[in-house]
Amino acid sequence: MSGAESVDSIRKLSDEEGGELAGRWWKWALSAPDDRSPVEDTTGEHAAWNQPDDLWFLAGTYGGKVVRRCAIPSDRPVFFPVLNMQHTRSYSRVPQSMTVAEATASLNSIPLPLQEFSAPFRTGLTQRYAWGIWGSIASLTPGQYVLEIKARATNGFWVDTTYHLESTAS
Repeated sequence: MSGAESVDSIRKLSDEEGGELAGRWWKWALSAPDDRSPVEDTTGEHAAWNQPDDLWFLAGTYGGKVVRRCAIPSDRPVFFPVLNMQHTRSYSRVPQSMTVAEATASLNSIPLPLQEFSAPFRTGLTQRYAWGIWGSIASLTPGQYVLEIKARATNGFWVDTTYHLESTAS
């Protein structure tokens, strides 16, 4: 598998930057129409939908096992959820979270560090809170990569996501 030697491009984020990215990720995910939603997509077909110019979001799932294939530009950092949630401020004025039993991510079988972020964000007139365990990777040299994400909450919710990524020169 090419690109394995380039996994040293791990990206550590400050709490402020990570919280801002979590809010941006949720705005991106919530803005997609159902028929093009990267989160509902089980193949990777809609991974490129409405991506920002400064980074690349990978979609989470609504739980269970998903295998996706997609191309990503080699000149952008990647930000993705391992386990996450959001809620409106009317639901709770305090950010909610899940109790995590397991949360891992690996790129070409090399474990990645994960970070927990919580932050407010807004969609239209609605104030929301984002919470999650997130991963971030600096831009990847062109090549093939396998990103494996596994997480389980104590409430029974779980994810097992595999991304077959092709990093391409832009």
